Amino acid sequence: MRHSVTPSDLAASVMAVPPLACTTDGQFADAANAAMLQHLRNGGVTTVLYGGNALAQHWPVSVYADWLDRLAAMASDDTWLLPSVGPDAGKLMDQAAVLKSRRFPVALLVPMGAPLTHDGMGVALRRFHAGCGVQLLVYIKTDGYIPAALLSDLLAEGVVFGVKYAVPRQPGEVDPYLRDIIAAIGADRVISGFGEPPAISHMLEDGLAGYTAGCVCIAPAMSMALLEALKRGNRDEAERLLQPMRALEDLRGSINEIRVLHDALGLSGLADMGPILPPMTPIAQADRDRVAAAARDLLAAEKDFRAAKAA
Repeated sequence: MRHSVTPSDLAASVMAVPPLACTTDGQFADAANAAMLQHLRNGGVTTVLYGGNALAQHWPVSVYADWLDRLAAMASDDTWLLPSVGPDAGKLMDQAAVLKSRRFPVALLVPMGAPLTHDGMGVALRRFHAGCGVQLLVYIKTDGYIPAALLSDLLAEGVVFGVKYAVPRQPGEVDPYLRDIIAAIGADRVISGFGEPPAISHMLEDGLAGYTAGCVCIAPAMSMALLEALKRGNRDEAERLLQPMRALEDLRGSINEIRVLHDALGLSGLADMGPILPPMTPIAQADRDRVAAAARDLLAAEKDFRAAKAA
């Protein structure tokens, strides 16, 4: 596992956001989680975030250190592994105490909910960083969540590393909040947080450094090729690479992003992720055949892509 990173690492790899595999009694599933990390590494992905798809905000603090240590032991030497922290300020400080004795360079800040003020958030994030030295990748999902000026101050102080941006907009809609964030901290510090489809416009039109994704967990080589196409400015190639992912992405959008991805990995035959953590539940039985077909088709497309690349 890597212990130091620079802003350029935000563009070096797709930031995969895998689910967490658990046993039937809710314990960490070593074999399945190791298989997931190995599949990503075999596809060229070197940045892995345990965030929303892993329901990291619902991990008990009592197992937080153990689960992170297990993941760190499984990661390859060149893998940048990001844990999540928060969402509340109390949990943030408990996690700072855990991270203080470990060597994670950056952690994702899970979005906080009310009650809060912007000044109060600034205090909480500064206290976290003072407690462990870990920088924060701030996950922004709502307009005005943290003012751009505050992000700039926190970046200058070394508290914030960058932003994972996922405020929903209609196609072609002007995004003044994103514009202000880019002006404040630079596009090289911001990554798209919606997955592969919105990453195309975010990278080509807004100049963002990279993106986080879920389908990359099944098709890492294809997703990495899509990232490279976007870095070259090749929209046509990016759209072509996106096509095999659309069926599963559409199901994630119409059912639930987290639940569908969790079950899709098992249904694809890639890794048995076990039961999803509460308070989530599995997808409905009526949806399983559609999700299974989309997941298996995507994994087959990934295998074909790797074979063609190796030929």
